[in-house]
Amino acid sequence: MIGGVLSERAQELVAERSPFVVATVVRVQRPASVAPASVGLVHADGTIEGFIGGVCAQHSVRFYSLTAIETGEPLLLRILPAPEGEEDCGEPDAGVELSREDGAVTVRNPCLSGGAIEIFLEPVLPVPRVLVAGNSPIVAALRTLGPHLGLEIVAAQDIKDGVLTPAAGDLALVVAAHGDDELATLRAGLEAGVRYVGLVASRKRGAAVIEELRSQGVPEELIARVDTPAGLSIGARTAAETALAILARIVEERRGATERGEAPAERRGEPVTAVDPICGMTVVVGPETPSVEHAGEPVYFCSAGCKRSFEERHRHAATPG
Repeated sequence: MIGGVLSERAQELVAERSPFVVATVVRVQRPASVAPASVGLVHADGTIEGFIGGVCAQHSVRFYSLTAIETGEPLLLRILPAPEGEEDCGEPDAGVELSREDGAVTVRNPCLSGGAIEIFLEPVLPVPRVLVAGNSPIVAALRTLGPHLGLEIVAAQDIKDGVLTPAAGDLALVVAAHGDDELATLRAGLEAGVRYVGLVASRKRGAAVIEELRSQGVPEELIARVDTPAGLSIGARTAAETALAILARIVEERRGATERGEAPAERRGEPVTAVDPICGMTVVVGPETPSVEHAGEPVYFCSAGCKRSFEERHRHAATPG
């Protein structure tokens, strides 16, 4: 259970709409450097707040936490030490995934301080945000139906200055303003990289708006992303039916991203990973990741021990026989 400073930090991250993982140590086999019920927060960039094990365990926790953020699914991570006599970072198959089953992964960690650790990784993701411009019965219906689909509906009329500010992490922008500052709002959503941008309009007026965007110099690849008339074609007649058609299209976009192997908008992130050339462990690259420059390229390691082994190996290789 999260408590104290970490609890406050988790609340801040939720308010900031930042994805993170609550990593809870559920079982420890002695000896180990961490106690059961220890909790840490793992950010989308791999940063860890709190203590959930030593340096080597942290690399596995980072990597699989980012997997949990990407999939949105919780995961039980079992970290086992290397077999006796192979505890250093020289075993080529160390740090690899040993098994995977529904909801659980087991990995071997070469420099774990003996024992074994089981850590439950629970992703906490921002509610997908849908921006809505306009003030009409359709907007009212969107605001009513959206939350039932797990969506946060942000309407311009609820904002103090009435100006929506689209961001790349937003799932959708629906413009139902009937000519009131439509172009600027659509353009802002397209340029921000909002995944779905829909315009509520007749086919004739929608085509006219598209031409206006084109005349303003909006690139064709962005213009092609405008869905107008917005929503799936279900023969909608009422405001509620139109809202349903639009939300169905948004759900299609959201779930379709997962089926295509893409991270949904609310979970997108591009953390950098590398493979330690000494032990074979996959590490998440961050400011504190041990590294050296070799042949003009950075090489990253799970620990200072593997870094020293690499440096010694290449130092000997460079020494004349």
